[in-house]
Amino acid sequence: MENGGLSVVAVRKMKLTPKAIIVQKFGRNAQFTVDEVQDVVQNGCPGLAIPQKGPCLYRCSLQLPEFSVVSETFKKKKDAEQSAAEKALEKLGIDPSPNVPSAEEAWDKLIASVKHLFSNEFLSSQSPLRGHFIAALRRDGDLYGSVPASVIAVCDSKLANLCKLINPKVESSHLLVLTYIMRAATRLSEFVVTSEGQLSIWRKDPYPPEIKESSIIQQSESPDSICIEAIHIPSSLEMAVHPVTLNVSSTGYYLDVIARNLDQTDGNKILVSSRTIGKASSEMRLYFAAPKSYLLDLSSDLPNVEEVVDFEGSLNPRASYLYGQDIYGDAILASIGYTRKSEGLFHEDITLQSYYRMLIHLTPSGVYKLSREAILTAELPMAFTTRTNWRGSFPREMLFMFCRQHWLSEPVFSTCSNSLKESSESSRFYEKSAALESAETGKECTSGGGTAASDNVRCEVKIFSKSRDPILECSPKEFYKKQNESIENASLKVLSWLNAYFKDPDIPLEKLNNLVGALDIQCYPQNFFKKFSSYRFIHNVQQRKMGEKLLQANSINTLNAIPEHGIYCLSIGGPDSGIYPSNGCLSFISYSVSLVIEGETMKELLESREEFEFEMGTGAVIPQVEVVTAQMSVGQSACFCKELPPQELILAAADDSARTFSLLSSRACCLEYHITLLRVTEPPEDRMEQALFSPPLSKQRVEYALQHIKESCATTLVDFGCGSGSLLDSLLDYPTALEKIVGVDISQKSLSRAAKIIHSKLSKKLDAAVPCTDVKSAVLFDGSITVFDSRLHGFDIGTCLEVIEHMEEDEASQFGNIVLSSFRPRILIVSTPNYEYNAILQKSSSTIQEDDPDEKTQLQSCKFRNHDHKFEWTRDQFNCWATELAARHNYSVEFSGVGGSGDREPGFASQIAVFRSRTPPEEDDLLKDGDSAHHYKVIWEWDGNGLSRSSL
Repeated sequence: MENGGLSVVAVRKMKLTPKAIIVQKFGRNAQFTVDEVQDVVQNGCPGLAIPQKGPCLYRCSLQLPEFSVVSETFKKKKDAEQSAAEKALEKLGIDPSPNVPSAEEAWDKLIASVKHLFSNEFLSSQSPLRGHFIAALRRDGDLYGSVPASVIAVCDSKLANLCKLINPKVESSHLLVLTYIMRAATRLSEFVVTSEGQLSIWRKDPYPPEIKESSIIQQSESPDSICIEAIHIPSSLEMAVHPVTLNVSSTGYYLDVIARNLDQTDGNKILVSSRTIGKASSEMRLYFAAPKSYLLDLSSDLPNVEEVVDFEGSLNPRASYLYGQDIYGDAILASIGYTRKSEGLFHEDITLQSYYRMLIHLTPSGVYKLSREAILTAELPMAFTTRTNWRGSFPREMLFMFCRQHWLSEPVFSTCSNSLKESSESSRFYEKSAALESAETGKECTSGGGTAASDNVRCEVKIFSKSRDPILECSPKEFYKKQNESIENASLKVLSWLNAYFKDPDIPLEKLNNLVGALDIQCYPQNFFKKFSSYRFIHNVQQRKMGEKLLQANSINTLNAIPEHGIYCLSIGGPDSGIYPSNGCLSFISYSVSLVIEGETMKELLESREEFEFEMGTGAVIPQVEVVTAQMSVGQSACFCKELPPQELILAAADDSARTFSLLSSRACCLEYHITLLRVTEPPEDRMEQALFSPPLSKQRVEYALQHIKESCATTLVDFGCGSGSLLDSLLDYPTALEKIVGVDISQKSLSRAAKIIHSKLSKKLDAAVPCTDVKSAVLFDGSITVFDSRLHGFDIGTCLEVIEHMEEDEASQFGNIVLSSFRPRILIVSTPNYEYNAILQKSSSTIQEDDPDEKTQLQSCKFRNHDHKFEWTRDQFNCWATELAARHNYSVEFSGVGGSGDREPGFASQIAVFRSRTPPEEDDLLKDGDSAHHYKVIWEWDGNGLSRSSL
């Protein structure tokens, strides 16, 4: 038998979970009790003296009549329940793996299932198919009692799954499942009647009168007639999609009504899409005519048949694209049917607006636009910065949605940490079968045995078709601190690439390959273009029509325009508040978008929001909105015009799509935007700096310190205000003469992270065949840098990078005096933000000029770079502070910086002072009497033998 292997999807749907098996077997006698437990945290950093609070874990106890079991601990309650059920099944000797029938067994079950549908008992069941059987008993003439095979295939998922076990090709074929159902019916000649070439089945003997009358009476309480709004989708792209009204009488069958709207004689000649369109809970399906020549070989005893179809109509690109499989001839999109939850016929109206929303929902950008409820304003962002600043559906969620809508397998994620890079390089890439198995079970794979909390992570994504052919692979080079960040960024790269294709399906292969390289994506062109060929055809026709309209609309007033951004008739009004948005900040706007008819004052409102927020610099809105918003200050309003976007976006936004379509078809139009900037939330310092500097200022500061460490041949280093240990961690990546490194901070949370990071890094260096560091000791202290501890006296070099601005100004002065008078490092490097540079970072209008008389006023309009900065100094203030300190404690000082240039205004973005001791080393090493106190607490300590310990 040529069954082509078992269908993974069919097997998955028939599989019962361990808990379901237990409940099925024991019912209420199975008692699941889930308790929350506090697990001991393995922080991966021996000797850490700070108690670590672990995640919330769960353990499940399962009580059965004969015995009880207890699960292991899990992060999710449902996982604990499944674990307990698995243990119980193991004790009972029950194999939880599904008993998948063979193709022959599935064939026998299919025949039995079809027979059951035409039994007396089925007519009183709760199956959605029951409504179709009762409606068939109301049909007239030769159609009396005939049930269309198409609704049997769609409404009974059990039959469809059995057909998939017989032949997996059923997954991608409208008609093959009908073939098997019709063939099964021919084996039941004593019970049902079929007609060659027809897609309908009759019961041979009439139902008993009492069963028939009882069933029909139950469904006779509906109104005399129901009017349902649906959408007619012509096969020709030259004809517009338009609404139709389906008038279904209380004694009629809605499938016959749909058939007449498709120029067919009856509903037996109609095919129904096997899956719903749009929301899974809806009954929205596509209805289209069956091929007139549908040849079935009903003589063979074997179920290994192939469909032989001669479609006489033309391919319907729009319906095919919407459904994901080829549809020929005209189609009707309707939300109507019988369900388990509804009494009688369920129905909902479908408008043109909802049709176009479904259409754009098939593109990555459309998914995002709809999630933001801003079809004409929002755009799929180019970058994923932080979860707190992201608005709308997250990239991973959108990628799963895209794959489901286009009948692709769920995306397969595999993550790899940089600590496991070498050892897992070959194991990161899964075999296709393993990856697909993971996709079908909805899991995310983590290779290399897991990812340590302190390691950086990168994520790879693979997309497969339902037939297991590779479509796309994304292998980013970037590492991220969190696994979730790596997954979201990898997902966004795939979505961005797909979005570029959907915007221009005719993009040249060379340009597409360049885009692929930039996004670290490998595309399989043959499989990809085969999958999305119908969209390419639709796009070409739409672009031709749009081109014709744009030629008519070339008379838009170009005064006050920014042509390179497609902005015309720009006007900005209102007082200048001096508060401007900058890259990385959240801008809050109110806006409205109207369709403007050339030469008329009439406007058609399409979209408006009282408050809409987006992150500047990420492309989260259309370019025109971001360009205009960047020129506004808080409280100002702007108005501008732009050319029309793709027509489906306008019709998806319009409440009255039919009227809007008429205006678009007959007049030259443009879009008019009205925007008011309500308020601005300033971005965190690091993201604001990253937007302007590459490499980021944080990395430039580390490189600056590293240069001085190398030049001085320092063997001991103390980092005052070490935070999470980013500087100490970075120094371990470079060969230096350092033998002892120390960090001090008052945040135990930060010190805990630092301990994990440095321990992991030092352990790897120790295990390496050729260690690249001479560090023999590392210590982290909990304490204030304004308090002296003699254990840190006389180090070769001290660093204090971007720390003092987090203190009060008097505390910063206190630190300066203590570090140079008591700690007395040979070299001290101190960096702090240059307040004068904030105007550039924040894109403020108050650009400071050297001889500007209003300098003080303009500087006051700039905000600090971070909300927890207590102060920020100008160059003069910093120079004065450092010079006085150096003179007071016998140090020299030189000034420099990173970011920008010291030769041009307003200087470096981050200003640096390097203090050097003038006191001879032998004198500096002598501690004053009474200065040997130990005020710091050792949080973590590491020695050259790889041992970590705490002093507690």
